[in-house]
Amino acid sequence: MSEDCCSSPSLISVDEAITRILEPTTAVEQSEIIDIENALGRVLAEDVFSTINVPGYDNSAMDGYAIRIADCVEVGIQLPVTQRIPAGQMGSQLEVGTVARIFTGAPIPPGADAVVMQEHCDRVGDLVTINKSVTMGQNVRCAGEDILQGSVILKAGHQLRPQELGLLASVGLAEVSVKRKLKVATFFTGDEIVEPGHELKAGQIYNSNKYTIKGLLKSLGCDIVDLGIVPDTLEATLDVLKKASSNADLVITSGGVSVGEEDYVRIALEQLGELKMWRIAMKPGKPVAYGKVNEAIFMGLPGNPVSTFVTFLLFVKPLILKLQGAEKYLPMRMNVIADFEWPSVKRQEYLRVRLNESAQGLLATLYPHQGSGVLSSACWADGLVEIPIEHVVKKGDKVDYLHFI
Repeated sequence: MSEDCCSSPSLISVDEAITRILEPTTAVEQSEIIDIENALGRVLAEDVFSTINVPGYDNSAMDGYAIRIADCVEVGIQLPVTQRIPAGQMGSQLEVGTVARIFTGAPIPPGADAVVMQEHCDRVGDLVTINKSVTMGQNVRCAGEDILQGSVILKAGHQLRPQELGLLASVGLAEVSVKRKLKVATFFTGDEIVEPGHELKAGQIYNSNKYTIKGLLKSLGCDIVDLGIVPDTLEATLDVLKKASSNADLVITSGGVSVGEEDYVRIALEQLGELKMWRIAMKPGKPVAYGKVNEAIFMGLPGNPVSTFVTFLLFVKPLILKLQGAEKYLPMRMNVIADFEWPSVKRQEYLRVRLNESAQGLLATLYPHQGSGVLSSACWADGLVEIPIEHVVKKGDKVDYLHFI
């Protein structure tokens, strides 16, 4: 059956498909302790507490002069410089009627209660003139201002980005407890597909889906078991599905999930496990098989390259994030302005678009060829515009946009 056929009562909505996949999904229980240097993209298994204050002491927010407010009641007062405090060194007690030359990050000396930025001072020799009024605590970063000792700095379920790694380092943590990596087995069906680097024979195509799927899995921090290309026979499909599901958390394949005579993946899934969902009212990507084999979750994606990419982003990525224990796993949507028109549709459509800034806001420009085999459209585009069923889009309308990242 063609992916472009009309909608039928047997098709389920995208929202229902997402619910069916995600609702029964729970995070893996196992965790591991790893160095923060290797923790990018991993999901925290438990709350992280700070053992120190950040900053650990009152310090200067800029280069200037540490003063006593009581000594600077008048603008233009002239005071002697009695000490110099660079970052990493402690100053001595600031005596009445004196100032200390201080640099960004340096500890505030005892007795000082504000810092005057150097641009507001004139210095001649060891005398400084304060040319602007100063308030108590001005330009002083107080101990614990960023993080208080004993406070939760990151909660379980948070996916670690570069800034979180910096935060962990800032409180002195070299290791962190994260959920274990998911083990994902992949295989690809079709006598017509061959690996890049080999010569194409008549009727053959290169296995682009393998590299799209594995790239997406790597970006999500999964351990991948690649079982290669499987011949178009039921026996071979049953054998690889048994092997794939024997010790993986998730099995992903593309192709072989429609109703053609050579589509054996769905049949093998029904024989070995359970097919819980099959056809979705969406374009591209109607045939999506979801089920279970042994203890592994199974996701069978369509064979067309764009369909594979789009269904992975909509269904597989949220599934993996939830299995990893991430608190945020659904794709984020934002409103953009359509720079195109689109007729009413019978299946929810996902159009490849590129965003451009305009006086009205972000404009979504449509790639001219929206076929499910046009993988170049996914390379050109920034993301997807979602067109609901029976919804007409006119130029200038606000539409829902999902970014690829």
